[in-house]
Amino acid sequence: MAGRLVIRAEWDEEAKVWIATSEDLPGLVTEAATVEQLIERAKAVIPELLEANGIAWDSSTPIHIMADRVEKFEATH
Repeated sequence: MAGRLVIRAEWDEEAKVWIATSEDLPGLVTEAATVEQLIERAKAVIPELLEANGIAWDSSTPIHIMADRVEKFEATH
């Protein structure tokens, strides 16, 4: 794999978990209560998914985790 691996982490407000997916790595879908836990879970399944997808991996290839969470608040004035 050349370049980088991008993992998108999105907050699911209803389920109260972070969900990771990646357009660069088909089949990557995992969830966890925190971003840190999500990263560990993703790192645990990445090698298997790389092999299953026939993707060559260079250990120097960076993994970018892009987290996105939207919050609402009410003005107090």
